[in-house]
Amino acid sequence: MRTSIPPRQTPREGVLRFVMLLVAAFALAGCHPGNQEAKRLHRACETGEVASCNRLAIRLQQGQYVLKDDGRAGDLFARACRGGVGDGCASLGVMHHLGTGVARDSARASTLLRQGCDAGSMDGCARLGVLYREGAGTPKDVVKAATLFRRACDAGQQLACAHLGALHVAGEGVGQDVARAVALLQRSCTGKVALGCGELGSLHAAGNGVPRNDSTAAALFKQACDGDDVVGCFRLGAAYEAGSGVTQNYERSAELYREACEDRHGESCYRLAGLYEKGAGVSRQTRRAVTFTRRACAYGHAPACPAKPKAAS
Repeated sequence: MRTSIPPRQTPREGVLRFVMLLVAAFALAGCHPGNQEAKRLHRACETGEVASCNRLAIRLQQGQYVLKDDGRAGDLFARACRGGVGDGCASLGVMHHLGTGVARDSARASTLLRQGCDAGSMDGCARLGVLYREGAGTPKDVVKAATLFRRACDAGQQLACAHLGALHVAGEGVGQDVARAVALLQRSCTGKVALGCGELGSLHAAGNGVPRNDSTAAALFKQACDGDDVVGCFRLGAAYEAGSGVTQNYERSAELYREACEDRHGESCYRLAGLYEKGAGVSRQTRRAVTFTRRACAYGHAPACPAKPKAAS
């Protein structure tokens, strides 16, 4: 019995078939409930339903069933904010603080976050607390920051719980209370807040309020770093450099320091400079060491800056 052999497909036919499959895939994707919901939000927003504008803006920020568009998201958050949606004001405030899709403007950010907080956005209260803690766009006021963090944390905003926990560790703006700090940080880390995991890791590394456990600390630093917490990446890099809770690995340490340095973390740049100076995990390059030391100073890490000459007596 003879078996028929299908004719060989030409390159052109192959391309056409691929295009047809791609078109079919897009057509099917357009029927996905997520796409239909995005279209519904768009129609509702256009008719003046500002809550829908806010929800559509979130999708545009995340690229969720729509093309990612930070600029358009900012416009829609502004529309929602004008319509009294507190979360819209808060989201636009965060965008101005970071300079994402809109001009970076800390003063404008603080105004929008305050507006959002006053309208009941606990995210706005938490983010405003961060600005007061850092003195960004508003005078530094750690007591006011703590008040905002407590308000938002009591309402279930886990980022605020992480910040409040960190303040209790240091005794800044609130009484020093490590037991309270541990409870807040554990709660926020369970809620997948990277900052909470990183701060909790530091307590385990120091044996402060919890049993000292370097392996637990390193695991928490990894959780923080995976959640885009730059300090968590630095701490994990330091753990790999020292072999604390993990197998010593200078190459991995250098990777983590470089990642955090790119996010303007000065001490990470300085530690990376030290690895280049020693040739640990990277090739020994004095010029690279000097470059990263200068960056560390530019990013505010004082030990990396040249000593100022003493005034003549």
